[in-house]
Amino acid sequence: MAIEPTNEKLFDAGLAVRRKVLGETYVDPQIERAKTDPFTGVIQTMVTEYCWGGAWTNDTLDHKTRSLMNLAILTALGKMHELKAHTRGALRNGCTVEEIRDALAHATVYCGIPAGVDAFRSAAEALDQAREEGLLDE
Repeated sequence: MAIEPTNEKLFDAGLAVRRKVLGETYVDPQIERAKTDPFTGVIQTMVTEYCWGGAWTNDTLDHKTRSLMNLAILTALGKMHELKAHTRGALRNGCTVEEIRDALAHATVYCGIPAGVDAFRSAAEALDQAREEGLLDE
């Protein structure tokens, strides 16, 4: 097996939260590939155990707040592929389209117009896809 957690409890907790936030159809193909691929197994273990298990299972901040923070952080970093995934996750965590919009607008003030334009474009694509899949009622 290419996925080798150093902390099985954190990995399992992280995988559960990751599936809840991003959805099984997004997460499971990555995990399945990583089970037999030592190259991707390393990053999937790290992401699941440390990011999702270490950060997202802490209950100081709720998942909705974490989602809005992620949108701002990903805008700042210019990581639009991840921003699309986390836009869908924000919806799954109870964020409204208006809250997503305002988080991105707020991030734009601090990150700059080009970053904000990219973020809005990417989030709009994710929202359109969510509408097509019936995940977003408006």
